Amino acid sequence: MRCYFNVLQNVLSICLLVLVLSTHAQSSDSFKSKQLQHQRVKEAYQSKWENLQKSMSALHISPNDYDIYLRAFKKDQKLEVWIKNTSNDTYTLLNTYTICASSGYLGPKRMEGDGQVPEGFYTIDVFNPQSSYYLSMKVSYPNQSDLILKTNKRAGGDIMVHGNCVTIGCLPMTDDKIKEIYILCVEAKNRQRRIYIDIFPTYLSSENLSIISKQYPQHAKFWESLKHIYDHFETTKTLKKVFTNKMGEYYINKN
Repeated sequence: MRCYFNVLQNVLSICLLVLVLSTHAQSSDSFKSKQLQHQRVKEAYQSKWENLQKSMSALHISPNDYDIYLRAFKKDQKLEVWIKNTSNDTYTLLNTYTICASSGYLGPKRMEGDGQVPEGFYTIDVFNPQSSYYLSMKVSYPNQSDLILKTNKRAGGDIMVHGNCVTIGCLPMTDDKIKEIYILCVEAKNRQRRIYIDIFPTYLSSENLSIISKQYPQHAKFWESLKHIYDHFETTKTLKKVFTNKMGEYYINKN
């Protein structure tokens, strides 16, 4: 009787594990399948996905099992797309896209309506396949640092990476290029819990930081906190968890 009970327990455990794995797989697949119900996403896959897979394969990255990371540079009007196999730690640059319009000036966004593009460390929160700006992905502004350092009651919001090449505080692409970025992120989102996007004033070499700090001395201390994290990725091509202190400055644990 005891043996029978043990066998039954094992069978039930296996069934439960299969159910959990199946539910997880269905949940992951449902995101992409829901996106593909929209014509613009379908068209993006039809026109772009084959060549993107070839580009990934050439870098020895599996198109079926990768993580993605985005870096934006305001002054240079560039958006980098970095990828890695999920089993690896280090990222490889897949492509650099031109941000085709801009607003505001160098420095972080500190209030609603200031026209500023944020600077800091964010995630991609929402995918909109029926955007007024063709395709769009919402950036998780305001984050904890932004809420600490805001200069008005309302920090603002609705910061997007989107198409249509117009902007007030967003990161706009041409419709042609947003197709690529959007479906690369859709594919990764099937497996990746968080898609990180870091927004910098410029490429933060020591020389560049010195130049912009002289132009905008009020932001120099804030930019120093960005540089430490920028330098870590430049050196290691790996990501570490970013924290915010009580003054709204960013830092990572060095261990």
